[in-house]
Amino acid sequence: MNRYLLISFFFLGFLCSQNGEARAQEMNYKELRYKMVKEQIVARGIKERAVIKAMQRVERHLFVPSQFRHLAYSDSPLPIGFGQTISQPYIVGIMTQLLDINLKSKVLEIGTGSGYQAAILGELCKEVYSIEIVEGLALKAKTTIESLNYDNLHLKWGDGYIGWEEHAPYDAIIVTCSPSKIPQALIDQLDEDGRLVIPIGEKSVKSLVLLKKVDGELVRKDVIPVRFVPMIDERGKEY
Repeated sequence: MNRYLLISFFFLGFLCSQNGEARAQEMNYKELRYKMVKEQIVARGIKERAVIKAMQRVERHLFVPSQFRHLAYSDSPLPIGFGQTISQPYIVGIMTQLLDINLKSKVLEIGTGSGYQAAILGELCKEVYSIEIVEGLALKAKTTIESLNYDNLHLKWGDGYIGWEEHAPYDAIIVTCSPSKIPQALIDQLDEDGRLVIPIGEKSVKSLVLLKKVDGELVRKDVIPVRFVPMIDERGKEY
């Protein structure tokens, strides 16, 4: 056989092998994702069908650093750099369900992080506005979100404590970092009958709180104890 033809066959075989491995890995991620949803989300009481479907669709492994992708569907938070984490899948699921959103909803997210929660929201509602205080994370999340062609996700680098007044009021607000008290700006930017889901507390263990705006007043319900990174300003000082 011609030496060059032999090399060509070898190279073609190598490419096929690589493509096959890539497809197998992608299939494995899908299986792991569906297993995650079944065992970590549905089994723990998340019943909203739209939330379940969204978590089956969004590929969590794309939102974590490459060295942690083998753990992307594990039952735990994971580091994403800059001292921040991507939340445990169940926490993403329960916070999303508590928002009670639909395809007409406009949602504000405080704490973009990796962009995973924003992507879940993007599957469920009309518009998502998300703010991240850490510039490096904001840029990285923006790149990831743009690569996935979500045209209803709007991200910016800034201080989430003051919200995003330009697009208020919001049907729902979700906060993925913990201040010691509820920011007044977020209360003001929440629409009547809107929902605010936020971890609150001064100690390491916070309370995940659901707040409903009724006749201009907030009705509070404590849901579960949680752990979240603190909400910080541009200087890194905790709110």
